Amino acid sequence: MKKQNKKQLPAKYVLLIMTIVCIVIIALSAEMSISTGPVGKAVGQVIVPMQKGLNKIGNALNLRQIEIQTKQELQEENAALKEEISMLEEQLNRVALEQAELEQLRELYQMDQTYESYEKVAANIVGKDTSNWFATFIIDKGTKDGIEIGHNVVADGGLVGIVVDVGSNYAKIRSIIDDSSNVSAVDLATSDNCIVNGSLKTMNERQQLQITDLSDSDDNVAVGDQLVTSHISDRYLPDIPIGYIVDVTSDSNKLTKTGYLATIVDFEHLEKVLVIKELKDYSEAR
Repeated sequence: MKKQNKKQLPAKYVLLIMTIVCIVIIALSAEMSISTGPVGKAVGQVIVPMQKGLNKIGNALNLRQIEIQTKQELQEENAALKEEISMLEEQLNRVALEQAELEQLRELYQMDQTYESYEKVAANIVGKDTSNWFATFIIDKGTKDGIEIGHNVVADGGLVGIVVDVGSNYAKIRSIIDDSSNVSAVDLATSDNCIVNGSLKTMNERQQLQITDLSDSDDNVAVGDQLVTSHISDRYLPDIPIGYIVDVTSDSNKLTKTGYLATIVDFEHLEKVLVIKELKDYSEAR
């Protein structure tokens, strides 16, 4: 014979019945003010465990809600902190740029004071040749600012070069490191004359320029001596610092010496220059 399947009452109905029973018991207890006896015990045995279970569920749900709320608050705080950090980094970068620009302007001001007897104009470099060095470059000032071909250019406290081409709002500068450049110089310590030869090769190889025809018959020239532009130069104003001797050797004729000079100007990172608005008076050359 086939066994008959016993029909089970759905769980939702069981829960409903239990709930109704609990409500009835609670109502009876309250109505009859029964705190002891069989009914009171029944109430205690049924209600207390249920209450504990409900409390546990309520506490768990409350903790979960707190966790969700705390996580959301932390995410919002994290996003706010990231935004604040980004703003602070932007401000720091801006301050760094302003400080660098201020330092450049301070250096230009100091140079302006050094050559205060000359009229000058500050300019920004807006273009250069393809090499790593500022051998030739373009500035954002021209004839409308009083700049002419032959004007000397300085930066970093030393000689940069000379204006070789000019338009209404631009000028082209050939620096002293360019291959076609040579500058008549003098050793401040000994008053001996020499030539500072432009050369991208020596700049690439040793970041220095070669000195030739150094007339040092008394053998007084020494490493560390400063060279400045000479009065006999037909293109450069006198006494503009060029650099310092870092190496010197006697030529085979025993009358002159050859050496190397470290320039004062950083010809790899130029940004601003001063143009001296005065041409060399050829009558000064002697």
